[in-house]
Amino acid sequence: MMSEEGEPVMERRERPSYNWVDITEEFRYAASLLSLGELLHDSSFGLFEAMSAIEMMDPKMDAGMMCNQIQRKVYNLEHAVAAGLVKIDDLSLEETIGIMDATLATLVTWLEGHSLAQTVFTNLYLHNPYMIGDRCLKAFSIVMLKIVELIRERVNRAGCFEEEDFQPMSYGFKMAGDVTEARASGMLKEVEDDLARTLRSLRQRHGGPQDNKEADNQYQLTVALHTRVRFYRHLYALLLVFSRDRIESLPQAQKLITQLKELVPLSRSSLHLGIQPPAREASKNDYPTIMGFEPLINQRLLPPTFPRYTVIRGRAESLDYVTNLLNRLYTITTVTELGSLHSTMEVFVEFSKSMPCVLARSVLQLTLLPPNRRILGTMPVVDALKETIRNFIAPPVLSPKCVLYNNAQAKDYVEALLTRAARPMCALFQITGHNRARQRDKWAHMLDDLSSLQEEADKVDAYLHSLLVKVEPNRSHLACLGTWVLYHTLQTMISYTLAGFELELYAPYEYHYVYWYLSELLLAWLVSTLHRADNFLLEHETLSDQQKGRSNKKNKKKKRPKSLSREITMAQAQQQMFGAYFKAVMGLQLDGKMKQPNFKFDNEEVRFSHRFAPFTCVSTPPMVHYAQYKEMSDLSRYDREPSPADLYGAACKGFHQAKCMLESLVTPTDEVQALLRVSKTNFVVMKLLVGGHKKDSTDPPEFDFNQHRVYPVIKIV
Repeated sequence: MMSEEGEPVMERRERPSYNWVDITEEFRYAASLLSLGELLHDSSFGLFEAMSAIEMMDPKMDAGMMCNQIQRKVYNLEHAVAAGLVKIDDLSLEETIGIMDATLATLVTWLEGHSLAQTVFTNLYLHNPYMIGDRCLKAFSIVMLKIVELIRERVNRAGCFEEEDFQPMSYGFKMAGDVTEARASGMLKEVEDDLARTLRSLRQRHGGPQDNKEADNQYQLTVALHTRVRFYRHLYALLLVFSRDRIESLPQAQKLITQLKELVPLSRSSLHLGIQPPAREASKNDYPTIMGFEPLINQRLLPPTFPRYTVIRGRAESLDYVTNLLNRLYTITTVTELGSLHSTMEVFVEFSKSMPCVLARSVLQLTLLPPNRRILGTMPVVDALKETIRNFIAPPVLSPKCVLYNNAQAKDYVEALLTRAARPMCALFQITGHNRARQRDKWAHMLDDLSSLQEEADKVDAYLHSLLVKVEPNRSHLACLGTWVLYHTLQTMISYTLAGFELELYAPYEYHYVYWYLSELLLAWLVSTLHRADNFLLEHETLSDQQKGRSNKKNKKKKRPKSLSREITMAQAQQQMFGAYFKAVMGLQLDGKMKQPNFKFDNEEVRFSHRFAPFTCVSTPPMVHYAQYKEMSDLSRYDREPSPADLYGAACKGFHQAKCMLESLVTPTDEVQALLRVSKTNFVVMKLLVGGHKKDSTDPPEFDFNQHRVYPVIKIV
């Protein structure tokens, strides 16, 4: 049945009808009633909905609308070739060099956390490398796609990235998967050999590159292109080596890294030879373009959210980035020379402090912590944990000369505990692969697992002790395995607290209770734990010597093969440093040089509880609550309340003792040298304050973290 307008009646009835009402004026009137800074909140529309709301067709929020605002037309590769804007055959050497350098800059920008659509795939040649006729550019484009895919695979498998670190989405682009690894590498090798023959021909024809200006220019361009082809072939080979997840491949990786580091200066010296973006576009410093690059080609692929502003790295900056990456990758290849799990953990932590990029962090995780959960690539986790505990505290149950060693039930208990410990121990390694801010969050969650592991270890220790005292009454097994777990718990708590300084989370008026907590609780427990472990080691060595029939005189002269003395000294020095900082800050507060917030609008107890909230789940050491802290740190509990000069003097003594301990270390590392400089400087500052230096000044002190990100230099201004 048809209506008078010629439309089917059923379709007209099913069509929904709307009664639109314009509320623009009412909305503006309601908004005018709100004061500045006032927000309207409704149960169905809060801040989350407001931030998630996207106004379609708004250029500020709709990324795809940027394409409609520009005057020029955006071409894809096929249309750009048809329009004569992009060449795919007979490219000059300058053009090929420029395209290679610009592509490296986009690759580096991608590794810094931007999307592939806004970086690497602004290179039109990578959209369809098979239509390129130029052999060199075609081979380079295919290998670049393979490099991108290898990096994506490495980072995804390691899983040590957050959205601010890395964007793995490929937006549906093909990564030359139909070209084998051998063929991709062989294509570049063929181009490299052709360029090498060209170089030999240039030398023979002109008797050297110095004959005339044209020949000299041609020779330099050929050398520059040959250097880049070699660089990308070696870079591709290096990523292939790391993709094998085998320790045996690392010597080959070292060789490739050395070759790449030799090629970087050669590439840097010839950056000017490639084509450059127009001066007008280069001055914008956002998307300098050359032939084959279109910044807006993928704009409509971006999600309808506020687009992340992307600035493509400069070519020289990109080579700096590559140099740092190669240095860190070389460091990874040397980690396997370390034997124990604890020493490897130290390397992981130090590597993380250097702020490596997401690729370097991922390679370290996959090389030394492969998915089959093996430590150092050769030893199963449980065996590695046994060896580590044996070197740390030498518990009787892991000593072949103890009766518990062959006790089946004791073995089952230990195996069960270490199997349970494997996951949190591997997680501690994996946490170091994240960026510094995310590490702090993950350390807080890690304390739950370590706390429950601590309880299990204490129960196993109690059971093993009951078995041991029946056959060897003079020996003890109490707190052996628990001490090892406690050591890692304390290290995690300390790392979490110190991360607040690195991330600049603490205000100066919070320093006093943070320094106190580190000095009086965390590091005090750590020193005690290390002493207990060292005593167990000494007891084990003494018993071994007695069983071998060695005399006590010889034993005294013999140097201890296993000792935690260096770690104990380092922990004691840190404890002295933080204790000195606490006394210095308290003295500055008494002296009126550090202003406190108005507690009418603030609550120190709330801030204290917030800073140490993750520690509430840990039973050992128990968390010190704010009331306990106030009672334990109250200066009025002394017979004579100390003056600012007394506190400065105590801080001066603390910095001096820390300096002496650090100087006693035989082989000082860079970390120790930095701490020495800080302790010496602060010792002098406290000495001046004791003498009344700038006593009348009320200006707040400066805490300078340039020397060290955790231990500041105190400056009185």
